[in-house]
Amino acid sequence: MADLMRTSNPALNERAFQGERAVLGEAMTLQGTVNKTGVLLICAVATAAWTWNLFLHSHSPQSVMPLALLGGIGGLIVAMVTIFKKQWAGITAPIYALLEGLVLGSISAMLEVRFPGIAIQAVSLTFGTLVILLLAYRSGLIAVTEKFRLGVIAATGGIALFYIVEIVLGFFGIHFTAVNGSGVIGIGFSVFVVIIAALNLVLDFDFIETGVRVGAPKYMEWYGAFGLMVTLIWLYFEILRLLSKIRSRE
Repeated sequence: MADLMRTSNPALNERAFQGERAVLGEAMTLQGTVNKTGVLLICAVATAAWTWNLFLHSHSPQSVMPLALLGGIGGLIVAMVTIFKKQWAGITAPIYALLEGLVLGSISAMLEVRFPGIAIQAVSLTFGTLVILLLAYRSGLIAVTEKFRLGVIAATGGIALFYIVEIVLGFFGIHFTAVNGSGVIGIGFSVFVVIIAALNLVLDFDFIETGVRVGAPKYMEWYGAFGLMVTLIWLYFEILRLLSKIRSRE
């Protein structure tokens, strides 16, 4: 199982390259993946800016919650389609980014009203983390060993399982107030999740580098960019959650 899972990100794992090889010289490149990641970021920022302005003008959650719900559910569906149909990533990845932008803008704007400046702090920390970990990975400071990979995968799986259990129990009125609160336990949990989300970026870098090395087809640039976006969006939301807990104590 470990050999099959290159990364805990379901979009970026070793199985993604099985049977995928470039033809006629059209191979995946690092620069091409970077460029396509930039395109996806622009798509996400565009719809995020729209819902952000929509909420700040209305100051009504009802004005953006339907869009956030559409983005959340639609993004999940499109993500699953992309994972199973990698060849469609050139179309589905931008759609995913546009849909997730609806969620990003809506939630960020609502928290911004309550905690002024929190959005720019979360964005800065997210991209700061991205740059630092990329430099650490490229310099060899962080090596993606089998133990490292399995540790991150296990921790990510545990977090995902906890969130699923939390959602299910929530329907029965059972809530983990200590974990979700702004106390020491709540902040400690969020710090742990942020660290694990950040370490997933390292596995994503390794996945993309592997794709370039094995000569994956050109459309895998879109797929690699999509997988990196999945991790970045998760990291942003977790940082936003951590900051909101810290600001609640002020």
